[in-house]
Amino acid sequence: MAVFVRDKHKRPLMPCSEKRARLLLARGRAVVHKRYPFTIRLKDRVGGDTQPLRLGIDPGSKTTGLALMRETDSTESDGPQRHVLCLFDLVHRGYQIKKSLEQRRGFRRRRRSKNLRYRAPRFNNRTKPKGWLAPSLQHRVDTVMAWVERLSKLAPVTAISQELVRFDTQKLDNPEISGVEYQQGTLLGYEVREYLLAKWGRECAYCGTGDTPLEIEHVVPRSRGGSNRVSNLTLSCHPCNQAKGSLPLADFFSRDKGLRKRLKANGLSADARLERVQRQLKQPLRDASAVNATRWALFNALKTTGLPVAVASGGRTKYNRQRLGIPKTHALDAACVGAFGWLHDWTASTLTIKCTGRGNYQRTRLTKYGFPRGYLMRQKQVRGFQTGDIVKAVVPSGKKAGTYTGRVAVRKTGSFNIQTDQGAVQGISHKHCTVIQRGDGYGYHLTPTINQLKGGAGQAVA
Repeated sequence: MAVFVRDKHKRPLMPCSEKRARLLLARGRAVVHKRYPFTIRLKDRVGGDTQPLRLGIDPGSKTTGLALMRETDSTESDGPQRHVLCLFDLVHRGYQIKKSLEQRRGFRRRRRSKNLRYRAPRFNNRTKPKGWLAPSLQHRVDTVMAWVERLSKLAPVTAISQELVRFDTQKLDNPEISGVEYQQGTLLGYEVREYLLAKWGRECAYCGTGDTPLEIEHVVPRSRGGSNRVSNLTLSCHPCNQAKGSLPLADFFSRDKGLRKRLKANGLSADARLERVQRQLKQPLRDASAVNATRWALFNALKTTGLPVAVASGGRTKYNRQRLGIPKTHALDAACVGAFGWLHDWTASTLTIKCTGRGNYQRTRLTKYGFPRGYLMRQKQVRGFQTGDIVKAVVPSGKKAGTYTGRVAVRKTGSFNIQTDQGAVQGISHKHCTVIQRGDGYGYHLTPTINQLKGGAGQAVA
């Protein structure tokens, strides 16, 4: 991936290649400004020419993809050309926030029922401001905006593209489209397929087979009065689609021997699978609901940056990805957002950014009933180190001799734990540790390029 560059006064310049960054550092013309994402600062340059950079965003419930691209005009009619510079996967912690709030609510209710048994209810007196989002949802908006602002300080971003993840937006290209042209346009079927793939986990709903071509299947057959509504549609592999035919769902699971054989090969039972299909048909998409609840809040927040924000649908993203033969990842989806001609250098490495938080104010460990079971130390720093810092430890001798790089967890005794890509290493003295980057509430993991995945694993900083 490209290396971010800042001038002598810490203003962003165009990113450069890894080779050029090594030469600048070796010749003493630059110093390391930040490790993750890797940034250098020039010592002998102020200002410089820049090119248009676009930041693509693919919002997700658990992971949001970010892609920084350089755009060039094309003389052809297929649109601008995009050159990928950096790819990022931003992993959210909305589920952990929700669990923590539920635990805190339980503790609070226990205290009230014990100490204030006859306390009058207050829920009628509390109001929420307009546009309020639950903390687990607001976290998604805040972390994406934090990284948009951070990347804007590291590179001269001039435009933003966001996937609004609405399952119907063909009018982006042609506002006057209508009638049969709208129903049979370029994106015919892509919106529905993308919705079904997300709902059914990209596997056959009946036998659970993945990594195989999937077909749209009517749960209640058309011959038995089934409709084309999306609530009556699912995905199945070709053998299941042919075997089911016009059979009702229960009869198909109880009679078809081929289905039972495929279920047995996948380690599944027919009764459990039937119950899952019936439950999933009625269950809304929780992850899609989270994205839909935050997409407009994120869009309004992006407009406050002052940069032009272009929006597109998930169907358009999938159409671009399949048209160019690009595999599906969150970061590459961000690179495929919107209308463009061609995407270059999309095999770049991906930096996974995991939201870890900065700790908590709670200094007491509690049991599941809310009673104290242990106490944490009152200070967060020990010997100049803090939990979350990325450190490099060089142990010269002993059972744990070696070099370790990772996220540190401090102890009051000065004996730290370091989380590396091979696992946690315990009992490393603070005397052997050197800070690489102060903790900023995130963990970093560099995934190799798609071509390198066949040869080895990536480098991780948990």
